[in-house]
Amino acid sequence: MASSTPSRSLPTLHNLGSTIDPNLDVQAVVNDWFAKFAKAVGLKDVPAIVDLFLNGGYWRDMLALTWDFRTFEGKNAVSKFLQDQLGVFNPQQDTFSLQRDLVEFQQPYPDIAWIQAFFNFDTNVGHASGVFRLVPLPDGAWKAHVVYTNLEDLKGFPERTGSLRNYEPNHGKWGAKREREREFLDEEPTVVVVGGGQSGLEIAARLKMLGVNALVVERNQRIGDNWRKRYAALCLHDPVWYDHMPYLPFPPSWPVYTPALKLADWLESYAHSLELNVWTSATVASIEKETGDSGKRWSVRVEREDGRNRVFKVDHVVLALGIGGGLPRIPDIPGQDEFKGEILHSTEHKFATDHAGKKVVVIGSCTSAHDICADYVDHGVDVTMVQRSPTYIMSTKEGMPRMLDPDIQALFWDGGPPTDVADRVNASYPTHVIKYLQQRVTKGIAEADKELLDGLRRVGFKLTFGEDGSGLFQLAFGKAGGYYLDVGASQLVIDGEIKLKSDGPIKKFTPTGLLFEDGSTLDAEVVIFATGYGDARSACIDLIKNADLHDKIQSIWGIDDEGEINGLGREIGKPSGCKEVAGLWCMMGNLALCRFYSKHVALQIKAYHENVFGVRYGSGN
Repeated sequence: MASSTPSRSLPTLHNLGSTIDPNLDVQAVVNDWFAKFAKAVGLKDVPAIVDLFLNGGYWRDMLALTWDFRTFEGKNAVSKFLQDQLGVFNPQQDTFSLQRDLVEFQQPYPDIAWIQAFFNFDTNVGHASGVFRLVPLPDGAWKAHVVYTNLEDLKGFPERTGSLRNYEPNHGKWGAKREREREFLDEEPTVVVVGGGQSGLEIAARLKMLGVNALVVERNQRIGDNWRKRYAALCLHDPVWYDHMPYLPFPPSWPVYTPALKLADWLESYAHSLELNVWTSATVASIEKETGDSGKRWSVRVEREDGRNRVFKVDHVVLALGIGGGLPRIPDIPGQDEFKGEILHSTEHKFATDHAGKKVVVIGSCTSAHDICADYVDHGVDVTMVQRSPTYIMSTKEGMPRMLDPDIQALFWDGGPPTDVADRVNASYPTHVIKYLQQRVTKGIAEADKELLDGLRRVGFKLTFGEDGSGLFQLAFGKAGGYYLDVGASQLVIDGEIKLKSDGPIKKFTPTGLLFEDGSTLDAEVVIFATGYGDARSACIDLIKNADLHDKIQSIWGIDDEGEINGLGREIGKPSGCKEVAGLWCMMGNLALCRFYSKHVALQIKAYHENVFGVRYGSGN
């Protein structure tokens, strides 16, 4: 209810009416708060727990107490959640332990200060972790602004790593054994994963470590071809510390920003090293509700290039189709059939040298557009960028260290903590809190990038700073686009080496180029749409042959009212827990998102498999 949700703001010292005692005993504050918290949770004393929260506090839970991804805002919402769920999961006081070595006073800005701490606890089904941040009140008390709880493992079903790895020697039998496993000659898979990019491989790896047999179906000839076959200039703009993959992190010599071809080879070696069962040159032709007597939920038809087709009966299908399902988004601009030149989407473009000596127009002004235009400039090709809407620009030089500063947000930078710790810190910030922090971060980046941004404005490049000035974060998680993390192409725009047309919408194609609404024209021999990808939901629906189930599939990307990503990490039915499409999952996103959410999807599938999954505490509660 609107009345129970407090007005949102950051817990600044001014808003709290507080100051920081220079003689603050951080450990004493944390020990006192945590002892009261653990006791109250163990007793299921909801009023006592809620009393430890700030009025505008948050509790974010990932599976540990909800079997879902939920963020509860304000004391009333937190209270209802705890009243409903503590008796279901029954966390015991004697299992609560504080990680004292990770207790830290942080002051990311002069007017914001909190104490951050980590803890562990058990429920009746799992081992869980938590993070809390305490802020000061005028009377000297410290209360929780955020508590975050996360399911780490299921009781009795640990990952088969470390001391639980296979200790048996294998003399000459490994090759034949792997071939039988990969071909599923002796048993059927429990899970079919559609797509062998990073999202498909990471969920398969997570499932394997939990003893769940998965088949990954990849349409390309080789693992990594989804990166290998894209435009040659492609390079990740996320730093290596953000991109590590589970069980097999990148080596310490790895470059900060990974070239696409290098990542492609890494993905291929990752699948081989972890012995993942992948069928390449294969497609999932259909996914249908299983109506036979197998007792399974889904019938999945897999067609292989060599004609060895199979139909698998499984309870779980993970759709790892990539952002937008890999389906290119091409604007419906009239006159394309009249144009005498070549029209491509960025997914079809490969080398700048393919168009040597030609006049190229790139429609779009985000990451792919900048990468492709810069590559054309490097190869002496005349190229013009057509900007249709404002774009958020930040340089990686100035932006990444500020975006990933351990005192502000995500800790994924050189010298940061272990990746699993960084992931928990990152997830512990509710989206609504991150938005306000990112407004400050975005402002600081813009000040550092002032010369660059002023130069872009001078040549007519249209800039945005995202929703309410929150920069990259909301654009990435809300629409998966609308930004460019500059690694040099912006200066090419400023210098005129990448020509720019940004003064009006396109009316139509002409035989020789483009006509704009204002009557101006732009000659072109090649037009490339760098306009991103379509709707991930549509790509999922295309595979599901039961038309009556299509309206039960929810949006995949985008953020819900609580700030959680709509369909990532959950079953994709609507409403949450929809039985008609139970067992259908979606994995997508960058390497960091896939690393984190793949474990959550695997834990849920394992819980279903072992009959310990409870009732999803859906957003209607």
